[in-house]
Amino acid sequence: MPSSQSPNQQDRTMTTQILPISDPAARSRAHALIQDHQVIAAPTDTVYGLMCRYDSAAAIEQLYVVKNRPPQKAIPVLIADEEQLDLLVAPPLPPVARFLMARFWPGALTLILAARPHLPAILTAGQPTVAVRMPDHDLLRELMRQTGPLAATSANLSGQPEAHSAEEVLALLPHGIPLILADTPESGREEGPPSTIVDVSGPATARPAILRVGPIADAINRALDEFGYPPLAHADRD
Repeated sequence: MPSSQSPNQQDRTMTTQILPISDPAARSRAHALIQDHQVIAAPTDTVYGLMCRYDSAAAIEQLYVVKNRPPQKAIPVLIADEEQLDLLVAPPLPPVARFLMARFWPGALTLILAARPHLPAILTAGQPTVAVRMPDHDLLRELMRQTGPLAATSANLSGQPEAHSAEEVLALLPHGIPLILADTPESGREEGPPSTIVDVSGPATARPAILRVGPIADAINRALDEFGYPPLAHADRD
């Protein structure tokens, strides 16, 4: 991974390219921009996301600016495969995390895990944890095998509805980004709502908390029952 350096200043009047993520040349362009510490947008298996290097404080700062995201809200990280977890997560990986990863990754599950201490404080909002997800989008994961993990958050202004197309991303972001990768039928993507978030960073004896319901909360609760945690009361599942 290249050493960190200051990104080029992004011009609010820049021309934004929209290129198909199925095009290898477009993914190469995205790779180059990401390595240059710039912010791009791309589809995931949930909603479109703003993405940049996870290890560049300057790039992550620009991501906050583009999205108008409050600085106290940490940025999740997307990974291509489980090997990339080692760059982000402090060992040991909790057994329940391995269990949920085997069941739901790649997919709409974000796990809150203990963070490695070298991660930029701006990424984690100064917290000792990091949010990690492996998206079920083959072409995006192919890109991340080149770039490494990507800091990623929904491609919209903070508090506004998520974008579901490249054209919506372009309309929603007034500050401008150099590139939007557009989904195509070749990707096989089936869009869904934002992911379910589960905190597995706590004591091993404590049932992990579901912080955002998302699309698979019921399946997560059944899996946690199967793992051996005491079942929740029915009211707690609603």
